[in-house]
Amino acid sequence: MSFPKSFLEELKNRTRVSDVVGRKVKLTRRGREFVGLSPFNNEKTPSFTVNDDKQFYHCFSTGEHGDAIKFLEKTENLSFLEAVERLAGEAGMEMPRRDPQEAEREQKRTGLIDVMSAAQDYFRESLVRGKGAEARAYLSRRGLSDATIENFGIGFAPDDRSGLKSYMMGQGFKIPQMVEGGLLISGEDIREPYDRFRNRVMFPIEDARGRVIAFGGRALDPNAKAKYMNSPETPLFHKGRLLYNLARARKPSYDQGSVVVVEGYMDVVALGQAGIANAVAPLGTALTEDQIGLLWRLAPEPVLCFDGDKAGLRAAYRAVERVLPLLKPGHSLRFALLPEGQDPDDLVKSGGVEAMEEVLQAARPLSEIVWDKEVEAGSWDTPERKAQLKSKISAVIREISDPTVQDFYRDALNERLNKFLKPHQGAGGRTGWRNERQNGGYQAKKPWNPRGNSKGIPTYQQPSTPQLKQSSLARGGDLGAGRREQLLILTLLNHPVLLEAYCEDLAAVEIKDRMLDKIRNEIIDIAAVHAPLDREALRGHLDKRGLSDIAHRLESGTALRSETFAWADADEQEAEEAWLHLLQWHQRAADLQMELKAAERALAEEMTDENLTRLKALHAELGGLSKL
Repeated sequence: MSFPKSFLEELKNRTRVSDVVGRKVKLTRRGREFVGLSPFNNEKTPSFTVNDDKQFYHCFSTGEHGDAIKFLEKTENLSFLEAVERLAGEAGMEMPRRDPQEAEREQKRTGLIDVMSAAQDYFRESLVRGKGAEARAYLSRRGLSDATIENFGIGFAPDDRSGLKSYMMGQGFKIPQMVEGGLLISGEDIREPYDRFRNRVMFPIEDARGRVIAFGGRALDPNAKAKYMNSPETPLFHKGRLLYNLARARKPSYDQGSVVVVEGYMDVVALGQAGIANAVAPLGTALTEDQIGLLWRLAPEPVLCFDGDKAGLRAAYRAVERVLPLLKPGHSLRFALLPEGQDPDDLVKSGGVEAMEEVLQAARPLSEIVWDKEVEAGSWDTPERKAQLKSKISAVIREISDPTVQDFYRDALNERLNKFLKPHQGAGGRTGWRNERQNGGYQAKKPWNPRGNSKGIPTYQQPSTPQLKQSSLARGGDLGAGRREQLLILTLLNHPVLLEAYCEDLAAVEIKDRMLDKIRNEIIDIAAVHAPLDREALRGHLDKRGLSDIAHRLESGTALRSETFAWADADEQEAEEAWLHLLQWHQRAADLQMELKAAERALAEEMTDENLTRLKALHAELGGLSKL
């Protein structure tokens, strides 16, 4: 089966050769290329290269050369059809059906390329002629040099209903071709097709191979209905699948490992003139899934540049909603916000390229914009509103399809949520709602700093009481995560005075047991309103909220009886010392779980002694945490 050239070109544009090759060959980036050991020959020195920019691999030891399709044919013994089917499936492209008319359509598309190229010649020639004086003056006012105008192929469409049509007919092109290319406007109620673009500065829109396939026009008449106008959808041009300046920006994006996304043609042109050549722009639409895929082929974390006003933030938030389901390991977006009221062109003119580069360097990660989007949408000052925010954050996390990325977003956003919802901090680092007791008040100990044993695991230096010396904390007894969570809550139930100094620490710690997490959150809410609390007062408030059963079950169990510090008759200092130790221990265990996941992924990606040693060390430390 033969495939249309346009289909194969689109497939190659959506496929990184390094991604396909990287499944079989360990590749190392070296400049704009990747290198690795040849899959076609046993060798000790890498002679195999992959170039995503040029979309090929080459083996210097065997002479093998080809694209992603050829690589699958060679390494997996697939037919051409099978290789295309696999890559198309991975790229989310539907295989073309057998169609005897496809060859005719392909020939027509090739003819349209010639049509658009001729139109580009007309627009460029019109700019330098007498009718182009106003357009040249506009470009001069915008500060564009002749070299920049030439580099970007900028032209001019005269204010003439048939200027382009007459020129093209003189070159041998037919009116139906011009209509199909979007150059003429026609219709049943239009007697004679006429030029679509009139009295506009013209920006050629090129495909990934640098061929002109459409145009964008900027009106010179300030009263024009549309300031900017793009070509309509044509057999060549689909605005949601392309980026302005893609072909020109590809190489500098690879070289720098970064691509900048701005809002319009003039932003791209201004940045290009200033030396920022890795800039592209969508074509009058919000970023589409296809465009995000194109960006990720250029760089793993494209920087989206928006105006710092409300409209710019709304555009940034739309991009967030679009990209969340598409996220995958190593691929995201970053966001750079310009000073309010300035676009990239303004900023470069007022502050030079350094000012623009400073904005790009300060680009914020996607996770921060996700957080801002949800938190800035309301006021979260009541339990019900806090619950709503938590629900909104959970819904955002569920939008992420990749399970690994979703897990890390859940960890990051929930940690931030816990800190955000805890009581505001007052003087001396204590909670702002805390009321000092008249007779000296409760004095918190300084945060406990463990000494650590020979394995790096924290230990008590010297328990202060005989009772504490007999606890599992001091004796190295078995105390897993579930038991630690129970002890944290039980100690607070019997010693609520700890809340006056450590409520923020309680809010920040991760508690996985659903019921214990619920009672923790309720205790924090109660303390925020009713502190200071004694044991009886706290129980009374919990009873009113229907949580007395949880507290009763904690106290009626026998498993925690040996931990004397957690009970009501324990000395306050003893309870505080043990609770702080337990809190720090529990948090370290949660951190270790995250580090362990990262270490496992690192080892899976790269089997090195260093990665293996790191994984073993984390397993040993995590195992030690259940043995206090």
